[in-house]
Amino acid sequence: MQPLVIWRFCDGKAGHDHQSQGLLEALARLRQVESFTLNPPPVSQTLFGLMRGALAAWRGLPAPDLLIGAGHGAHLALLAARRCRGGKIIVLMRPTLPLSLFDLCLIPDHDSPPSRPNILPTRGALNHLQPSATLEPDRGLLLIGGPSAHFGWDNAGLHRQIAAIVAADPAMRWTLTTSRRTPPDFLDTPFDPRLTIIPVAETSPDWLPTQLAQAGQAWVTGDSVSMVYEALTVGAAVGILDVPHLRPNRVSRGLAQLTDQGWVTPFAHWRQKQTLHRPPQPFNEAERCARWIVEQWLA
Repeated sequence: MQPLVIWRFCDGKAGHDHQSQGLLEALARLRQVESFTLNPPPVSQTLFGLMRGALAAWRGLPAPDLLIGAGHGAHLALLAARRCRGGKIIVLMRPTLPLSLFDLCLIPDHDSPPSRPNILPTRGALNHLQPSATLEPDRGLLLIGGPSAHFGWDNAGLHRQIAAIVAADPAMRWTLTTSRRTPPDFLDTPFDPRLTIIPVAETSPDWLPTQLAQAGQAWVTGDSVSMVYEALTVGAAVGILDVPHLRPNRVSRGLAQLTDQGWVTPFAHWRQKQTLHRPPQPFNEAERCARWIVEQWLA
């Protein structure tokens, strides 16, 4: 059987790259794959490729079976690549261009995608993590985000939640890390001495995946939705630290769905019984989408 040739377009944004990399790796676990990671050409070259059906930069590559990309910066390049060299387009997240232009759109269900043959709803954003067999029940992570377009911030409120969580079980070993969006003064307030604090500036790219693969519990601020889905994918028991909602939005809708379905536990619910539950079943959206592609297109 010939390898499946995949061109993956990356627009330079880490979150988009993790999503497309997760799908690529999941496909590679199911089929032999020959992959090429490409940067979208300048817009002028991309438009030329769309109009003329040829682009010199791609002539030396084998013709793709699949074209994968996430983010607005990859959309035109995906369309130009199909026009020039063929292949089916798989776009992750809801595109700004008409959905009918793409062969398959993997759209989070909190974005309320329409029911169409070329749309496969996903539970949140895909990622490149895998279910972990090394989770330690007495090891926990506290993952702190920051204010965003949809969420405000409350340092004092978060400190109270963290103090309650750490105090609830003296046997737990907790590690807290921040993100690039975390306000600089968040770490100025003293924390429980049993809590290990690793600021984001002191972490390497593989630090968080390594920690998630070991932590039996993960508490994530509600603004950091991608980390919620990563923690669910490894199989951790996931709690949501409350942060102020500026307005109802797709992120808060997604978290509400996860709560209603028993995947995550908001802090307010946890306070009643002080218990976090592991995911009710495996949560691996990249694997599920890859299997759909193989069964529907490549069988």
